[in-house]
Amino acid sequence: MPFVLALDQGTTSSRAIVFDRRGRARGAAQQEFAQHFPQPGWVEHDPRDLWETTRRTALAALAEANLTGKNIAAIGLTNQRETTLLWDRRTGRPLHRAIVWQDRRTADACAKLKHRGLEPFFRRKTGLLLDPYFSGTKLAWLLDHVPGARRRAERGELAFGTVDTWLLWQLTGGRVHATDVSNASRTLLLDLHTGDWDEALLKILRIPREVLPEVRDSSGIFGEVTSVPALRGVPISGVAGDQQAALFGQACWKPGMAKNTYGTGCFLLLHTGTKPVASRHHLLTTVAWRIGGKTEYALEGSVFIGGAVVQWLRDGLGLIAQSADIEKLAASVPDNGGVYLVPAFAGLGAPHWDAAARGTITGLTRGSTAGHLARAALESIACQSADLLGAMQADTETKLRELRVDGGATVNNALMQFQSDLLRVPVVRPRTTETTALGAAYLAGLAVGFWKNRAAIATLWSAGRIFRPQAPAAAMRHLQAGWHAAVARAKSPRKHDQGLRRSA
Repeated sequence: MPFVLALDQGTTSSRAIVFDRRGRARGAAQQEFAQHFPQPGWVEHDPRDLWETTRRTALAALAEANLTGKNIAAIGLTNQRETTLLWDRRTGRPLHRAIVWQDRRTADACAKLKHRGLEPFFRRKTGLLLDPYFSGTKLAWLLDHVPGARRRAERGELAFGTVDTWLLWQLTGGRVHATDVSNASRTLLLDLHTGDWDEALLKILRIPREVLPEVRDSSGIFGEVTSVPALRGVPISGVAGDQQAALFGQACWKPGMAKNTYGTGCFLLLHTGTKPVASRHHLLTTVAWRIGGKTEYALEGSVFIGGAVVQWLRDGLGLIAQSADIEKLAASVPDNGGVYLVPAFAGLGAPHWDAAARGTITGLTRGSTAGHLARAALESIACQSADLLGAMQADTETKLRELRVDGGATVNNALMQFQSDLLRVPVVRPRTTETTALGAAYLAGLAVGFWKNRAAIATLWSAGRIFRPQAPAAAMRHLQAGWHAAVARAKSPRKHDQGLRRSA
């Protein structure tokens, strides 16, 4: 019986999972790697760590499943997005550490582009904001700061890539320099409407086209493994950014279907169909995937601090010994007692985009307890996600029927129930929660006929538990009003004043 191997290269670790034809995990491995912080606001990875941990976990997952490469029909690849690498085409040697998506070193460059009035142009072309989050300004920084890099790039001697491109290059022994359209759409360099690199964007950011990879469909044969003897000859046939892969793995294939991933942050994606939807509420328009030349799109919103707020209660305040303890502590009180925690530790993401916002706790009284703070922390995760979904529904003028969820924090039943109460729709936790890796496996399997079509895959998705609204709607509206008042206090003075003017 053949299997599909999914390689999931994340921000803090690399994972590999072997899936069978029924979408069940048969072997898995995970390995963490070092994070580098050379200056405040700078975050880097060693490209060799990304490759080596991917290679090792692939072999370890095979060993756990008691399989060899001969049993693997295809490899699917999914990755942390926006992280930027530059290497020598001849030697394959990186010119610099990878600049991670969290890195803020190009904030001034983005501010200068905004000052020139270019953000509306970038929004219209790419669906993205001018923010250091994305790859384009990171690549421009590398070309400007690595000695001789720009000149060498113009001569075609260097290769740029996001992590998927770097791993494809390594797996194929340097034979393939390509990316998929979902990853390319996160660079500030791709025209959403044409699905290809845009000359005007390249000119503004001073990026030589010679350095860019080929943009391909998300499902299709990219190449064969040559550099790992145990996997030699296995086709790499599916590639997608991690959040798009999770959307695919959740079988959210129709407009109006949405998934939310609850991890360190939260990433909510809503499928919008075959035409990109321009957001009026500061959400991102992104490519979901392209299969058979047909592109599908999504709206995306990011919560910077999701499950990380629980880690803060554990490590920063010492209120709990381990993350799982928060559910019991939060259940020790009947409600939040008027306490709201806005975890704007790294600013506020969509739909606010206020980098200067800071964490805020409101409503404290002498009767406030650790239980109230724990409950407020959990509620903050759900409230931030509800704000995103409200903006998405306003942009698309559609009403959500259900929210499919994945990620580590979804094991918290109290959080999932509160999310359902807040949204007034069912929250569905699937039986298989490894949806990111599973989405990459599905894309790879479709390309080689391992699964016949999406209809065959749809039969594999099943709900593990469904959380339905229980709390009174009026109580939820009152709670949301308190939340929005707390968010207004957390915002920077400039954003707060803008909000007051809009309210007036």
